Amino acid sequence: MTLALADLVAVSGEVAATRSRTAKTAAIAGLLARADADEVGTVVAFLSGVLPQRRLGVGYRSLSALPEPAGASSLTVAEVDAAFDGLAATAGAGSTAARRAALADLMGRATADEQAFLRALMTGNLRQGALDGVVLGAVAAAFEVPDAVVRRAVMLAGSTHVVAGIAASGGRPALEEVGLVVGRPLRPMLAASAKTTDEAVEGFAGEPMLVDGKLDGIRVQVHRRDAEVTVFTRSLDEITERVPEVVEAVTGLPGGDLVLDGEAIALRADGRPEPFQVTGARTASSADVARLRAEVPLTTYLFDVLHADGRDLVDAPAQERHDVLTALAPHLVVPRLLTSDPAEAGAFFDELVAAGHEGVVVKDAAAPYAAGRRGSGWVKVKPTHTLDLVVLAVERGSGRRRGWLSNIHLGARDPDTGGWVMVGKTFKGLDDQTLRWQTERFTDLKIDDDGWVVRVRPEQVVEIAFDGVQRSKRYSGGVALRFARVLRYRSDKTPEEADTIDAVRSFLA
Repeated sequence: MTLALADLVAVSGEVAATRSRTAKTAAIAGLLARADADEVGTVVAFLSGVLPQRRLGVGYRSLSALPEPAGASSLTVAEVDAAFDGLAATAGAGSTAARRAALADLMGRATADEQAFLRALMTGNLRQGALDGVVLGAVAAAFEVPDAVVRRAVMLAGSTHVVAGIAASGGRPALEEVGLVVGRPLRPMLAASAKTTDEAVEGFAGEPMLVDGKLDGIRVQVHRRDAEVTVFTRSLDEITERVPEVVEAVTGLPGGDLVLDGEAIALRADGRPEPFQVTGARTASSADVARLRAEVPLTTYLFDVLHADGRDLVDAPAQERHDVLTALAPHLVVPRLLTSDPAEAGAFFDELVAAGHEGVVVKDAAAPYAAGRRGSGWVKVKPTHTLDLVVLAVERGSGRRRGWLSNIHLGARDPDTGGWVMVGKTFKGLDDQTLRWQTERFTDLKIDDDGWVVRVRPEQVVEIAFDGVQRSKRYSGGVALRFARVLRYRSDKTPEEADTIDAVRSFLA
């Protein structure tokens, strides 16, 4: 019997309402155990905030005026998935009207809670605390499969919801048959963070390590199968047509099938990197690539090889993979140091930062390629920049943060006008205690409230850490912070002591 959408929405609400990872996992596992095997993948995708169809052609405007919600629930998960298939496939003359009609039919059958869930799912705003680790644990519990088996299958298949479907239909034996397939992207290995190179190398206890330059480009996973090259991003989207330089670089390598991990980056004539947004804009579209390539050429760097000469290398030690890569493509290897000396790692970090790069990634030379999670095998180190800014507004929280004021709007002081210039937003770095405090604080400072954004008197100074500054048309100051997060609130500082917009602009590359 197919699963009712109401059951999925109810579990989504349970997951959002609890902070207990164990409770989240149990709730999702119970739902998966009740679902038919052929719909488990869809259930996992929806709970993870993922559309199996990837794009539906439905935007915020289409969802701004919905029909009255149904009084009783009647939709099933399978019916919603089929409706999404139809929306994704609608194209050509009259497609806008046809998509609008199909969307109205679907949402007209949904209750108020179901409409809210579907709207959040379709717009990519489903935040309920069903994080990847929780969902993986739920899949393991629902189908009595060890966590490690599920995680490895997800690494190699690239998709949690696909693996969930395999687990439901075939259990552990089916999952253990999942392997690396050249041409199918696998999840990239991620790095933990450290503040200094000394902190990063502590866990390696004098053992050999690879210290790679951390480049601020677009991460690329490159597959060459039967001489045809395909390029994927970190999020496993295909961008082959947008990066002909990467295709040419890998096409020219010796041997047969390959799977490579690397970075594509735009460099200036002097070899220093362009700001990230230049590389990002260069790879954002496949339109007029020839012109864009002439204006902003990309340079290809590689830092790992996962398949070569008919052999999978994900389980091989990093130093062995390094040897294979340097023999295969010595001219494409990222700036790299093989050392066991912390002082050498620190000097290499200083050299790369001085050259305009982000920092380094310190890698255990004995570690396998553990994709899809941040472990101790890779540790990134970047300079930490901080600014003292003023909170201009704050958004009401959703999901687990419902009832609190969460996402803060950040302003820099404009010494010419005495006013404030917005330079970004963030909800990062806020624990429950801080959320509770800032909700009380900004309620006291409120000057306007539209139901979502609460404008406040510009009196509260906050210390913000960030990775860099980029040019932006979104804000009047022409700049925006990258990866901003709250370090602490500075009640000891007055707004007049906050940093200026010129200080923010000084971080532009």
